[in-house]
Amino acid sequence: MLKDIEAVLFDIDGTIFQGDRLIEGAKETIDALQAKGINIAYVSNRGNVSQQEGCNKLRLHGIKADPASLILSSTVTAFFIKKHYPQAAVWILGNKGLGEEMPRHGVLLAKKPEEADFVVITLHDEITYSELNDAFKATSMGARLIATNADKTYPNEDGAAIDVAGFIGAIEAATGRKTELVIGKPSCFMAEAALSYLQTSPASCLIVGDSLESDIGLGRMQGMKTALVLTGNASKGEAESLPARRRPDFILSSIAELRRYV
Repeated sequence: MLKDIEAVLFDIDGTIFQGDRLIEGAKETIDALQAKGINIAYVSNRGNVSQQEGCNKLRLHGIKADPASLILSSTVTAFFIKKHYPQAAVWILGNKGLGEEMPRHGVLLAKKPEEADFVVITLHDEITYSELNDAFKATSMGARLIATNADKTYPNEDGAAIDVAGFIGAIEAATGRKTELVIGKPSCFMAEAALSYLQTSPASCLIVGDSLESDIGLGRMQGMKTALVLTGNASKGEAESLPARRRPDFILSSIAELRRYV
């Protein structure tokens, strides 16, 4: 599995954590890879946290990481807007982590919903009606919709929980507007950001994740090796029922099993 591999890209939710609980063997596996000289990046569709918040969570569980190693959809969304729409003002629908990433990378935040050029939608697990209505007002006044990801669910300690697709659906249904761009995995934006950080080629990378669509899909379309873990969204049966070209190269019971190959 690790033959000719210089870097491993790890998904976070369902791969390293289930909610706030560290999956057994995650730290030991990552430690072993780092000791072998393999570079690590964490590639997550989490758009409601900042790089620093994500890094702090990993470090809290003893996992070595620096903020730049977290390739989050919040950060990559900020990169995209700053590069392509440098003077655009955005309105945020999401937890504070997304609001922190935007100005940190030079993106302007609109002061009022009606001043927004874009509404950026991500997960918001503390949402109020007022916040949802402000995003509705911004979109109704002409702001275009960007989503950090469009995942329907993500795995937490209690099983599947609603993800960004639910918030996208609410705004689209109420306004009749459609989301123009989804930044998160399996998009090329996430792959480009990860490869730029790692300074390596797709052929030298292994991506490990729990989602057939976002993790395995990203790796397959970029020419990376792919490994599905069964601690999150997908089952072995679902993976094996796919057409051959869409199946993961490897199926692991959990991240802990990867350590056997180091």
